[in-house]
Amino acid sequence: MLKHHASRPGRVLVTGAAGFLGSHLCDALLAEGHKVVGIDNLCTGKPANLAHLAREPRFELVQHDICKPFDFGPVDYVFNFASPASPVDYIENGVETLRVGSEGTRNALELARTHGAGFLHASTSEVYGDPKEHPQTEDYWGNVNPVGPRSVYDEAKRFSEALVMAYHRYYQVDTHLVRIFNTYGPRLQSSDGRVISNLMTQALRGEDLTIYGDGTQTRSFCYVSDEIDGILRLARSGEHWPVNIGNPEEWTILECAREVLAVTGSSSQIRFEPLPVDDPIQRRPDITRARRLLGWEPKINLRTGLELSLEYFRNCVQRGEKSRPVLAAPLSAATRPLTVAASGAPGRPSS
Repeated sequence: MLKHHASRPGRVLVTGAAGFLGSHLCDALLAEGHKVVGIDNLCTGKPANLAHLAREPRFELVQHDICKPFDFGPVDYVFNFASPASPVDYIENGVETLRVGSEGTRNALELARTHGAGFLHASTSEVYGDPKEHPQTEDYWGNVNPVGPRSVYDEAKRFSEALVMAYHRYYQVDTHLVRIFNTYGPRLQSSDGRVISNLMTQALRGEDLTIYGDGTQTRSFCYVSDEIDGILRLARSGEHWPVNIGNPEEWTILECAREVLAVTGSSSQIRFEPLPVDDPIQRRPDITRARRLLGWEPKINLRTGLELSLEYFRNCVQRGEKSRPVLAAPLSAATRPLTVAASGAPGRPSS
């Protein structure tokens, strides 16, 4: 149960409920016995992610843009997960991404303040930018380009963190900040341009696996059930400072591609493309704080998580869904695509 009502289920509101993480969060909250009100404008969220809850009497989905003030009755807790999260989506919806991080977050905080509700905000490892500190601790202030193509997402999340902390300091709202690192699993958009979705979809279609840069950049990949477990533990805690929730096991993108080939049994080749603008070279969470405060650490390794995700991505391919390219590379980086066998030159995928 959430901290506010440890003795009984409460009424919980989730913004971005039709998204990848939002829909899994709704499932977990319902499993704890809560009533859940999901809010989504369906800009990037998919109703299909919540179709299995159509006959669940404790769940309600409201189509609404949280950049407009809202109040759908008293709630005990607010989880703010509304935002485009993939590079493809936030580049296509840059102004909307900035607005939901600012106006939308403020409206969600006002709701929590009005009803005396707890509040958890979904931030991101992108606040660290292209980090000069590795692995990234919560005390690291980041290395972010405020005017680059990724800034619409990075700076929206950095501003929203400042706003959340201001509501805690000035209005005593019981706030929590989770910094989410790369997460994957069923319901991740197959066309969102991120590492796992791109590679799994391409492998299952028998297409070349696209790796941006030389493939030596690193990421850490957290399976969705581990991520949700960490988020709920943070929501029940008394911690108000940011907490990293992610898998500290570091993979190069090329290593990840080889894992995808092994799990899918695909004979696809690997093709290198120019690195997108401001794409981080290293990304790995330091989860010391999560271990100490929440007793949390991930349980599912990459191979197991990919196996658990395989049927979902196979169904996406059968429905004809295709991967989409990520951010355009700078003109100076334009090079001819190179195709090599999976055992060829070292490299790492980007997200």
